[in-house]
Amino acid sequence: MAIRNTDHCRTYHDEINDDGLIFTGCNMGNAAQGPAGGRRRQVLVGGKRVKTIDVHAHCVVAEALALLGMKVEDQRGPGIGDVGSRRIAEMDEQGIDIEALSINPTWYRAGRDVAVEVIRIQNDKLAEHCDNHPDRFVAFASVALQFPDLAVEQLVHGVKKLGLRGAAVGASVAGAEFSDPKFHPFWAKAEELGVLIFIHPQSTPQLEPRFKGNGWLSNTIGNPLDTTIALSHLIFEGTLDRFPGLKICSAHGGGYLPSYAPRSDQSLRVAPEMDTGVKLKKKPTEYLRQMYFDTLVFTDEALRHLAAEVGASQLVIGTDHPIPWQADSVNHILNAPGFSDAEKRAMLSETAAKLLGIPL
Repeated sequence: MAIRNTDHCRTYHDEINDDGLIFTGCNMGNAAQGPAGGRRRQVLVGGKRVKTIDVHAHCVVAEALALLGMKVEDQRGPGIGDVGSRRIAEMDEQGIDIEALSINPTWYRAGRDVAVEVIRIQNDKLAEHCDNHPDRFVAFASVALQFPDLAVEQLVHGVKKLGLRGAAVGASVAGAEFSDPKFHPFWAKAEELGVLIFIHPQSTPQLEPRFKGNGWLSNTIGNPLDTTIALSHLIFEGTLDRFPGLKICSAHGGGYLPSYAPRSDQSLRVAPEMDTGVKLKKKPTEYLRQMYFDTLVFTDEALRHLAAEVGASQLVIGTDHPIPWQADSVNHILNAPGFSDAEKRAMLSETAAKLLGIPL
């Protein structure tokens, strides 16, 4: 879904990087000065250097957008940054060593031929960019999930031929839930490859009339709700039992699900008539501890609660870069009370490194 520019954002049309990637977002202020503006922030935990890894960072490819009848200027921002200055300078200022780039799916209603070309362009550009900056970027493949057989091929090609580290997907596919059996071949292949699937929501379009008005509710409420619905279906429809080795990471702390997860454990006890006969192997809340979640939850208490529900071992940095949702995602973890140094190292670095195959 294209989100139009707003007054507090600026557009940098003349700074598309050499790889053809456009880093959508808003002006980040002083970080936009480039490498000359300062050196890379060194992140220490217990006096030891930590290589920080951000799993949630956005970009787009103009050529692919054009095939979908979309324009760069209709994307959020877009802060189009030359990787030699703006983007890497912003990462340096934030204390982010490596970003895992992803492109939010806008192609789930495209026809097969168009989808093939969009994904080819995007994955080639992502791979080229990562090859040019191997110490700073990895990327998730784009896949055309509206054609599951095609998505399987694109995932395999992206991972085995292009060196991409998994796939970035929405939270549903043109109205179809991920738990639909037609997607089983894709989940099976992701499990077989052992790669991470990063879920980023696309609002909840069925509720669009209720999102009108102040507050950007289509994103503020719609995005975390979209993720909550997606994860709940994967749990209750038995998808995670069918593919127990599947590695899933959700943006924005998993939406609302971890915040009110115990209600899921009580649902079919209270309303047994709603049981469709899918027998889960464990309580719904237990599945949260086999999934992964980014730390974009804003407050110390929210981070503490998320860790209490899913385990600190399941958390990874998510900045949403370059959308400035959270001023300092690294300090959010470093300064959060109640976490051990080992848990902070896991959240900042170690868990993401294992999931993405990044040497530390």
